[in-house]
This record gives sequence, C-alpha cells and structure tokens, in this order.
Amino acid sequence: MKEDEIRQNSPKAWLLAARPKTLSGAAVPVMIGLALAWSDASSYEGSVFSWPAAVLCMLFAFIMQIDANFINDFFDFIKGNDNSETRLGPLRACTQGWVSIDAMKRAIAITTCSACLVGLPLVWYGGLEMIVVGILCVAFCFLYTTHLSYIGMGDLLVFVFFGLVPVCITYYIQLHTVTWQVFTASIACGAVIDGLLIVNNYRDLDNDLRDGKRTLVVKIGAKASERLYLSLGLLATLAGGVFWAYGHPLAFVLPFVYFLLHVFTWLKMRRINKGRQLNECLGETARNILVYGICVTLGLLLT
Repeated sequence: MKEDEIRQNSPKAWLLAARPKTLSGAAVPVMIGLALAWSDASSYEGSVFSWPAAVLCMLFAFIMQIDANFINDFFDFIKGNDNSETRLGPLRACTQGWVSIDAMKRAIAITTCSACLVGLPLVWYGGLEMIVVGILCVAFCFLYTTHLSYIGMGDLLVFVFFGLVPVCITYYIQLHTVTWQVFTASIACGAVIDGLLIVNNYRDLDNDLRDGKRTLVVKIGAKASERLYLSLGLLATLAGGVFWAYGHPLAFVLPFVYFLLHVFTWLKMRRINKGRQLNECLGETARNILVYGICVTLGLLLT
C-alpha cells in the first residue's frame, strides 16, 4: 500500500505514527541500566535482581517514547511546522491525514495514562520518589515539543531523559543506590542518543531558521554541528573506560564497533550535507544507538 493510500486511523497509520524506529532510543538506556544492576547485584548483600521491575521499566520507556512521538506529531501539526511540501524528515501522521486530530488527542491521553499505570508499581521497588520521576517524565514529554525544543533545550533534555534518568533510575530501582560507574554510563548513553537529535536538526537547519526554531544546530551552525556529532560518539566510547576500571573490560572494548559505524555515518552526513537524503544518516544513527546498547550490555554481562 502506498503512503497516500493509507486509510485514516488504520493499524498501518498508527504504526507509522508510533515511529517504531525510535524505540531503540528508549530501549538502550534501560538495557544498560539493567545490565549494570545485574552485574553488580552480587556485590550488595541481600540484593536480588527483580525481573518484574525490569519488565516494567522497559514497558514504561517504550510507552513514553510512543507518547512523545504522538505529542510531537500533534503539536507540530497544530503549530503549522509540519508542511508536507517543505518537510525533509519522514512524513507525519497528522499532516498526511493518516490519523485524525481527535483520534490523536485520544491516543495521547491513552498513552500518557498507560505510562502512568505501568510506572506506578515501580513505587513498590524504588520508593515514593518514583512518583516524582514519573511526573517529571510526563511533564517534560509535553514541554519538549511545545516549548523547550524551540529554545535550544532539546539536547539537554536528551542527556537528562535518555541518559541520566533511565540509566540511573533503572539501576536504583534494582539496587537502591547509584555508583560513579552508573552515572558515567548514563552520560555516555545520553551522548550516543543525542546524536540522533543532532542529525535530525542538522537536516532541518534551513527550515528551522525560517520558522524561528532555535535548536542547538541553528545556534552553532552546520560545521560545528558536524564536529559535535563526531565528538559525542567519541565521548561515549572513551567514557566507557569506567567499565574497565570497574572490572568490565569488554564493555569498554566492544563499543568501538559502534564508534566505527558512527564515524562512517558522520562521513556520509558531511558528504550529503543537505536535503532528504540525510534521512539515511538518521536511520543509521538509530541503528548505531542500538549497536552501542547491545555492545555495552553484552560487555557487562559477559564479564
């Protein structure tokens, strides 16, 4: 079925609206947090790795990512930023009419409530502070699209909500503490995932300039953004030295596979420079994020 033949509010339309390729960004931080907790559980007397808590953490991350995608789709359409004629990124459900506005409103309400319901039992494992964490996740999920992404705060939010929060909180729920290894791993994870936002905003640079959207890429320019993209991958890879220091050498060595792929994507990004073809780099970056998560997780579990 062609894109213009997609029936409104059909399963195919909702699958496209959910943007399944973005779920690697949600899964990887939780994977790393769980692998760290699993490898450290024996070091804490009386600590037992909880599989139900692990499943709930992963489900919460997935639902929140889909919720964020729906919110982004809806509000960008309402603000008029998703013009099908000028848009360079993948087509959006509301703009294309694949999903009706009323249906998207209901979907946002359902996914937001579902995330809260899935996350609520984590209070049993992590304490009442998990309620505060959940509220912040939901609040900034809305604030990102409606305001913060327009003033260059998107990259900071990625570091916080795709790095610090999911890695550290996932670990904390299991072992009720956070170590320097976990904190450093969360920074590295945030750097890897922020590469996805950098290449996305690099592609949209001209459109964002026209629309007055002051992303970090708009503020620093294309060339500096290319250097930043490469540097984020290097930072994440070298930060993995903390794994070696804590007795997990494979978790430092294996991610060099990720960095090699990251460099290849960076070279392609520089060569393409502008236009819809940069969506190839977006897809490759999502793949690289998943490769990083798998490499770190395997390195932690195997040592």
